[in-house]
Amino acid sequence: MQWLMKIQISRGICKFIHSFSLGPFQLHSRSFSGAGTQRWNDYDSPEEFNFANDVLDNWAQMEEEGKRGPSPALWWVNGQGEEIKWSFRDLRDVTRRAANAFEQSCGLQQGDRLALILPRVPEWWLVTIGCLRTGVVFMPGTTQLKAKDILYRLQMSQAKAIVTTDSLIPEVESIVSECPALKTKLVVSDRSHEGWLNFRSLVKSASPYHTCIKSKMKDPMAIFFTSGTTGFPKMAKHNQGLAFRSSTPSCRKFLKLKMSDVIWCMSDPGWILATIGGMLEPWTSGATLFIHELPQFDPKVIIETMFKYPITHCGAAPGVYRMILQQKMANLRFPTLKHCFTGGESLLPEEFEQWKQRTGILIHEVYGQSETIIDEKGNILPPNTEGYLGIRIKPTRPLGLFVEYENSPEKTSEVECGDFYNSGDRATVDEDGYFWFLGREDDIINASGYRIGPTEVENALAEHPAVAESAVVSSPDKNRGEVVKAFIVLNPEFLSHDQEQLTKELQQHVKSVTAPYKYPRKVEFVPELPKTVTGKIRRKELRNKEFGQI
Repeated sequence: MQWLMKIQISRGICKFIHSFSLGPFQLHSRSFSGAGTQRWNDYDSPEEFNFANDVLDNWAQMEEEGKRGPSPALWWVNGQGEEIKWSFRDLRDVTRRAANAFEQSCGLQQGDRLALILPRVPEWWLVTIGCLRTGVVFMPGTTQLKAKDILYRLQMSQAKAIVTTDSLIPEVESIVSECPALKTKLVVSDRSHEGWLNFRSLVKSASPYHTCIKSKMKDPMAIFFTSGTTGFPKMAKHNQGLAFRSSTPSCRKFLKLKMSDVIWCMSDPGWILATIGGMLEPWTSGATLFIHELPQFDPKVIIETMFKYPITHCGAAPGVYRMILQQKMANLRFPTLKHCFTGGESLLPEEFEQWKQRTGILIHEVYGQSETIIDEKGNILPPNTEGYLGIRIKPTRPLGLFVEYENSPEKTSEVECGDFYNSGDRATVDEDGYFWFLGREDDIINASGYRIGPTEVENALAEHPAVAESAVVSSPDKNRGEVVKAFIVLNPEFLSHDQEQLTKELQQHVKSVTAPYKYPRKVEFVPELPKTVTGKIRRKELRNKEFGQI
C-alpha cells in the first residue's frame, strides 16, 4: 500500500508542476557580465546577500538571455521511472509562489522559524528557497524523527510553522498541544487533512510575483540541530554567510563545478550537507542538481542510477561507498563520473584504494573544521602533540561557521576558546603541516592512561580477512576504568569459525599491526552495526549500551 501512495504522490507532483502557466517574470537582480562570472573574492563580505535573489534569480536571467544551456537546474527521479526537470526560471517562479504562500496564507514574517521535515521530494527545495525569499529561518530535520524529537525541536525553537509529509502527521498531532508557538501546519500531500494547510494547493494558487527581502549578511538563515552526541541536540544557527561562502573562489575550487555538470548529493535532507552540497554549491555554479527519491539506501539502485544518468559529481557518506564496494559487480566504471567526495567519518585506506581501482576515480574527503591544533584553553600546540582542531574566529569569524548555539550561551562559550572555535575533534599535526585526525573527543577511549582513537583500531581490524566492518568504543572495566571494545561484523566465510579462537586471532592481529595497547580487550560479533540513514555508524548508541550495563 505504501508504494501505491508514493506513486500517487509522485504523479501529484507532476500534475502540480505542469499545471502552472509560466508567465512573464519580474526581475529584481543584477546581471552577470558573462557566464560563470565570479563577482566576489575570498575577502569580500557584502552588507547584504540573499541566495535566492543574488544567485538563483541571476541564473534565471542568464537563461532568458541565452547565456545558460538547456540543462535543468533540478532533476528529480524516483523508483517508478518518473522524472521532474525544472530550469532556473521554473525555480524562480515556483519559489516565488512558495514565498507568497508563506507570507499571505501562513502569516509568516522575516525571522520566524519553520521546521522542515520532508523526504527527498521537490517541495523540500521549494520550501527552503521560499524561506530565503521571505527571511523565514528554516530548520531541516530527518523524517526518522519521532514525536519526542519533534516536540523538543518545536519547543526549543519556538517554531511558528512546520512543513511535513502525511506519514508524520500522527507524530505531530500527538504533541502539538504542547507547542503553543506553532500556528501553522503544512503538509505535502495530494489529500486534505483536517487542521492542516495543503502546501501544494497553496503554492499552485499563489502569485508568481514576489519581491525578495534584502537580507543582511548577519541575518539568520537556518538552524541545524546537532546530533546530540553529548546531551540533547543543540541549535546551531547560521546566517546568510553560509550561502555566501559558496560564491567565494576558494570554496568553488573544491568541487570545480561547471554549468554542464550534474551533481548527486545523497545526504538526507535533514542534515546540513543537503543544504550545502545539495543546493547552495550546485546552484551557485549553475550546475544541475540531481535528486533520487531513495526511500532507502540500496546500493544496487545507486549503481544503476550512476550508469543510467549523466552524473559527473557524487557526494555520499562513507557507508554508501562502502556498500557499493561490497557489491559483487564486475564493472564500476561509471561513464560520466569524474569527482567523488565524502565526509562525516573516515573511510579506511584500503577502501579509498579499492574505489580508485574499481572506478578510476579518487574519493575526496571533506573536512571543514581544520586550521590548527589547540588545547582546551585555545593555546596553539607544538607539532606531534594531541589537541583539538580549532578554527580561528578572531579578529574575523570565517564565513559559513555557525553563529552560536541558539538559546544556549553557556554551550557557545564552551566551544569558543580564546581566539579559536573548538571543533571537539582530536588530532595532531606533524612537522610538515599534515593533520592526523584521531576522532571526536567523546569517541576517544581513555584506557589505562592511553588515549586511543577508534579509527586506529578499526583500520587495524579491517586488514584481517574475517572482518567485514567494525565499530570500536569504550567499555567499562573494574580495574582499568575503560577498555577498548570492538563490535565486529564477519565476512560470510568466517561465520562458522569458532568465535573464541577468532577473538584471540583478531586481538593478536591488532597487536601485530599497531601499538599493542590499542588491541580490543573485548570483542562482540554482531550481524550488523547500527547506522544513521546516511550510513554513519552510531558509536554513541553502542557506547551507551556498554555503560548502561554497569
